Amino acid sequence: MAGGVIIAPAYIRGMVSDSPNERVNVAVIGIAGERPSVRGIIDGRGITHINQYAAIPNVRVKTICDVDERLFPRSIKLIGEKFGIPPITEFDYRKVLEDKDIDVISIATPDHWHALMTIHACQAGKDVYVEKPVCHTVLEGRKMVEAARKYNRIVQAGICYRSSKAVQEGIKFVHDGKFGKVYMGKGVTYRFRESIGKVADSPVPEGLHWDNFLGPAPYRPYNENRFLYNWHFFWDTGGTTEFGNNGIYRMDTIRWALKKDVHPVKISCTGGKYCRDDDQEVPNILMADYEYSDGVIVQNEARCLATNPEGLPGSGDTFLYGDLGWMTFSPDGYKTYFGSKNEPGPARSDKDFPVEELHDGWKNLIDCVRSRRREELDNDILEGHMSAALGHLGIISCRTGRKLTFDSDSEKFVNDPEADKYLTRSYRAPFDFVI
Repeated sequence: MAGGVIIAPAYIRGMVSDSPNERVNVAVIGIAGERPSVRGIIDGRGITHINQYAAIPNVRVKTICDVDERLFPRSIKLIGEKFGIPPITEFDYRKVLEDKDIDVISIATPDHWHALMTIHACQAGKDVYVEKPVCHTVLEGRKMVEAARKYNRIVQAGICYRSSKAVQEGIKFVHDGKFGKVYMGKGVTYRFRESIGKVADSPVPEGLHWDNFLGPAPYRPYNENRFLYNWHFFWDTGGTTEFGNNGIYRMDTIRWALKKDVHPVKISCTGGKYCRDDDQEVPNILMADYEYSDGVIVQNEARCLATNPEGLPGSGDTFLYGDLGWMTFSPDGYKTYFGSKNEPGPARSDKDFPVEELHDGWKNLIDCVRSRRREELDNDILEGHMSAALGHLGIISCRTGRKLTFDSDSEKFVNDPEADKYLTRSYRAPFDFVI
């Protein structure tokens, strides 16, 4: 102190105030890069999380956690550049939860870890951002909601459409009755995936904690095809298929537009693995129909083979159909069409709004962490659970090979114990949870 002036330390960038009471400390779990062979190595979702938090004043990524310690040097450098101070590194998330200074756990791991980490974080007194799909089974989703409520935590489900200013306006357009009576919604996800081929088991690479990667999933010998991005294609770790990976954006938007806070009563889904002789287990073609108790129909389609390229009509979008016309939603806007001649109606994009009016799910989370107003979350964990469940229910219909009837209150199938088995899973010790 000199002349009565206190100079706040500048070693942490983005700090409007250096007061620990105002700073939000974040731990990002899961930083592995994706590796589709047609695109080379690209950043994983955890890196996106880091970049988003770096844009929010008085937020610091204090810790990064990943089972692959080989990733740490690059991430340490990135965080040092973004925040002005290097992070703590851990390979076991349980160590992260022991840190009393951590306020938020930001989860960007494979799907099979989402529920356990979220529940354990809530029990440790942490708020959570959890990537889509929030859960690996329907029961997990419900238990995540119960944990968030019991421990009074702020839990954001990472489904970005909910944070778009223009999409919010489009949803209000529907809710205000300007689109008429909506009778049907349809989600289309066409995302080409190359064959993953066949890969033999091999020794675990040095620096990779394979047991921690598998966690609650059954033990399997290390196989490169079960790691990095390809974990999506195995039931143990990515059994939500493309329905959970990208189709969930469409289903969540449709649920939101239709105000569906209940599950469908009838589910029928066909599909399978086509045109591939490789290690992949999950289907690459899925077509599901959901019927609600009021008769509204929702369709969910995913194709991972050569098909309409993205950017062309029908390649990947969200559609609503009403008695006055139809409309589409994209991640950052909507378009409407009316009458028999498809006359263009109102349409908006986030580009039409001043930058200062826009925000994202990470900023919204931090705002709610500070205010403790769960009702102001863009996508509370309950919404994440309900939308993930649509994908799960469709997959269960496909796996059982028949049309199913579901009871929304009990979240069980009607007189179908075989289908009920898919609503949960077994957990490998010691990776389990109790609410």
